[in-house]
Amino acid sequence: MQIERVTLRDHDMSASLLNYGAITQSWILVETPLILGYENPQDYLSDPFYLGAIVGRVANRIGGARFRLEDVEYLLDANEGANSLHGGFHALSRQYWQIQQSKANQAVMYYASPDGECGFPGLVAFEVRVTLKYPRLTYEITAKPDRPTPISIAQHNYYTLGNLSGMTDAHLRIVSDRILATDAQGVANGRIHQVKGSTRDFTAARPIGDCAEGLDSFFVFNAKRSTNEAVAELVAESGLTLRVYSDQPGAQVYSAAQMSDPFWDSAGLCIEPSGYPNAVNTPAFPSVLYSPEKPYYQKLVLEIVEDRV
Repeated sequence: MQIERVTLRDHDMSASLLNYGAITQSWILVETPLILGYENPQDYLSDPFYLGAIVGRVANRIGGARFRLEDVEYLLDANEGANSLHGGFHALSRQYWQIQQSKANQAVMYYASPDGECGFPGLVAFEVRVTLKYPRLTYEITAKPDRPTPISIAQHNYYTLGNLSGMTDAHLRIVSDRILATDAQGVANGRIHQVKGSTRDFTAARPIGDCAEGLDSFFVFNAKRSTNEAVAELVAESGLTLRVYSDQPGAQVYSAAQMSDPFWDSAGLCIEPSGYPNAVNTPAFPSVLYSPEKPYYQKLVLEIVEDRV
């Protein structure tokens, strides 16, 4: 199959989408790029960073690349050591989606994931609806399985907001005072840590670079937050601010401290709302199981605020 692209436009903003991986290749305000992306769509075929992709069926890491459901053990793709990362070798980010553009500012992408793909049970019909309405880019993600199966999607943009020298000096605030603890392989182990007083305390805005070792943690959003409150806010030196609105319980926040050519360390910041990672193996975590009677839905809204100096 060939990679196809559609471009959404509204006022001075545009966003280009690819049918491969349901990828957001670019998001631009006037001439300012807001996310990282490759100019050549073919480069996404070998991209190790999941730039702009829809990742899943289950985002993040599943320990041991396996889980049990209804007394059946399912063996998944072990594509990161012994674990499954972002769904496996041929997950949603590595598939060709059907893409339709019905309006100048809206497109819908479809993919039917067959039973057993990457080891997951059930046929699942996925839909991603992307709407650009200045100053917001909105993703609505639905999934309809034909039997109970885990689903937890993440949208994987690397935000730059026009910063050309990286994001270490950008200020980040997250409506979260807890993170999920992980083992040495980055797999959530069921424990939850308070961030107060730690390098991962972003309850008040501060530079990303203050976390010298780099951010790569799942932040649990505060349950008592307002439904209209942004779960994260990113303020760049460019004078642009990104506000993230999500209905998910938390997000992996990744500062890309170890990127490689053609990018550089901390070139962008990922904020990936989703269900809890490794929830399929952690009964104490909120369930990520969905069924014909309980289809999956996620809404992610990205808002740009201009305050250029």
